[in-house]
Amino acid sequence: MTNINYIDWGLIDYKEAWDKQELIFNQKVSNKINNLSEKIEQDFILCEHPHVYTLGQHGQENNLLINKEFLGKINATYYKTNRGGDITYHGFGQIVGYPILDIEALGLSLKNYIWTIEQMVIHTMDDFGIFCQRLEGATGVWIDGNSPNARKICALGVKASRYITMHGFALNVNTDLSYFSNINPCGFVDKGVTSMKKELGKEIDVEKVKNLLYQHFVELINKK
Repeated sequence: MTNINYIDWGLIDYKEAWDKQELIFNQKVSNKINNLSEKIEQDFILCEHPHVYTLGQHGQENNLLINKEFLGKINATYYKTNRGGDITYHGFGQIVGYPILDIEALGLSLKNYIWTIEQMVIHTMDDFGIFCQRLEGATGVWIDGNSPNARKICALGVKASRYITMHGFALNVNTDLSYFSNINPCGFVDKGVTSMKKELGKEIDVEKVKNLLYQHFVELINKK
C-alpha cells in the first residue's frame, strides 16, 4: 500500500503557500535528478486562502474583469502563476489541494493523474448526494456539464516536472461565489460556478470534506 502523507496548512496566504510548494517541489525534482527517489515523500497538502485571483501561465489577463484599485476594495490579491489553466478564484470556505507527488512512482501519467484528482472529487461529491461529471474539452468537475446550466464545482491547474507535481485543485465548499463575478472563471464566459453549500442549501463541514478527499485519493491510488 502506497504511503501518502496528509498535510493540512490551514488558512494560509496564497504567496506563502506558493513559496512553500516551490521549496518542496524543487527539492523533490532535485532528488529525482540525482537518483534519490527513495527520499521523495508523497504529500497530499490541503489548505484555504484569503481572497485571491490566480492566472495560469497560458491564461488571458483580460479574464480578470476588475482593476487593481477594485481588488483592494474587496480585500483580494492577484498573482500570475506557473500552473496550467486560466484564471480562478480562491477564498474562504474553499478547499485548495496541492498534492506534491512523484506520479511516476505511483504508476500515473499526467493525464491519468488529472483524471484521478477529478475522480476523487466526483466520489466525494457522491458521498453528499451531489452528482458530478467531467466536461469534454475542459478540466475540473462539473454539475449538469452538458446542459445550458453547466456549472463548475472544482477547478484544476497543475504543473509537473520529472513527473513531480505541484499546484492542484480548488473545491468550492462554503465559498462566497460572488467573487467569481469579477472573472471569466477558467476562461469560460458561458458557464457558471457553484458550491456544495449552494447545491445542498446548507453549510458543509469542511474538515469532513477534507478527510473524504484524502480517503478517496488514497483508495484510487492503491487500486492502480
